[in-house]
Amino acid sequence: MNNPVEYDYLIVGAGLYGSVFAHEATKAGKRCLVIDKRDHIGGNVYCENNDGINVHKYGAHIFHTNDKTIWDYVNQFAEFNNYVNSPVSISKGKLYNLPFNMNTFNQLWGVMTPAEAKEIIDEQIATYGVKQPKNLEEQALSLIGKDVYETLIKEYTEKQWGRKATELPAFIIKRLPVRYTFNNNYFNDKYQGIPIGGYNKIIEGLLAGVDVKLGIDFFVNKDELVGLAKKVVFTGKIDEYFDYELGELEYRSLRFEHETLATDNFQGNAVVNYNDSKYAYTRIIEHKHFEFGKQNHTVVTREYPEQWSRDKEAYYPINDEKNGSLYQAYKKLAIAKEHVIFGGRLAEYRYYDMHQVIGAALAKSKKELT
Repeated sequence: MNNPVEYDYLIVGAGLYGSVFAHEATKAGKRCLVIDKRDHIGGNVYCENNDGINVHKYGAHIFHTNDKTIWDYVNQFAEFNNYVNSPVSISKGKLYNLPFNMNTFNQLWGVMTPAEAKEIIDEQIATYGVKQPKNLEEQALSLIGKDVYETLIKEYTEKQWGRKATELPAFIIKRLPVRYTFNNNYFNDKYQGIPIGGYNKIIEGLLAGVDVKLGIDFFVNKDELVGLAKKVVFTGKIDEYFDYELGELEYRSLRFEHETLATDNFQGNAVVNYNDSKYAYTRIIEHKHFEFGKQNHTVVTREYPEQWSRDKEAYYPINDEKNGSLYQAYKKLAIAKEHVIFGGRLAEYRYYDMHQVIGAALAKSKKELT
C-alpha cells in the first residue's frame, strides 16, 4: 500500500525562487517541503556572519528594482539601507569610475564637458566601429569606441567568459551604459539597497512556517522525494533534471576566496573591478561597505571566473545560439511534465537579477494557486 502524499508541493532549492513560491503557497493553505543540497537556506544570496560583517558568500548581491510591488514585498521581511552601488575599476595602475560617465571620461582624457566627451567617443566609433558587428569586440567598438573598450572592457570580459572578445557573440553587450553626467550610481532603478542584517533575514521570513530539510540531494532519492508531494517545484539545472539526455548546457562558474584582514578598511569601496589580465580574479568585494560597517576588521572576497563542470556551481548561462536551441529542446520535455514546475535561473537557463526572479516566482505562484 502506497503512503499518502504528505505535501502539496516539494520545492527543490531554498533560493529566492523556491522560497517565494513556498511562502505564497503556504499563505494559500498549501503544505510545502523545501529541500536543498547545501547546508543553508538562501541559495546564492546567503550571507555568512563574520563578527558582525555579513559576507555575501556567493558574490555581491545588490537589490535594485523599479517595481514598487516587488520593493514593498521584500520590505515585509527586512529593512533596507540606502546603499548605492558605485563600483570603481583598476586598469593599468589607474582608477576609474563605473558606469562609464563624466568622471570616467575625465580620468581617461581630461575632458570637462559632455560635449568634449561625446566628440571623442563619436570620433572613435566612426573610426573603429562597424555597422554589423559580428562579435563582442566589434560591438563594443561600435558602441563606445577604442579607449573605453581597451581600458575597461576587453580584458575584464575575456576573463569573465574565458574566451577572446573576438570569439564572443555580439549580443552579450547589446548596449553599454554611457552617461554624460557625473552620476556614479551603477543602476538607474528607483529602489536600491542592502537588507540591514543581510539577505538571510528575507529568506528566513519567506520560509517561516515552512518545512525545510537541508543537505538533501534531490537526485540521490528522487523517486522517494517526488512521492512525498502532489507536485514538484524544481529550481535546479533543467538538463540535470532530465539526466542530460539531450546534452549538457554550458555555464560559467566562479570561485570565491574569502579573507579576513586585521584592518578596518582595505579598499574603501564595496566593489573594485580588476580589468588587467595579469589578475586572475575579476573583482574584490569588501563586504562591510554594503552596510557601512565600523568593525575593526574587514572581510574581502576575490572572485575568480572558472570553466564550469558538473562538480562546480553553475552561475552564468552561456546564452549563445547552440545553448539556446538545446534549452528549447529541454523546455519541450519540461512542458510535458505536468506535475513539475520549472522555475528560476537554472531551470529557465537565463540570468535573473533578484527582483526578476522574485517577480517570476510571484507570477508563477499566482497562476498556480488561483
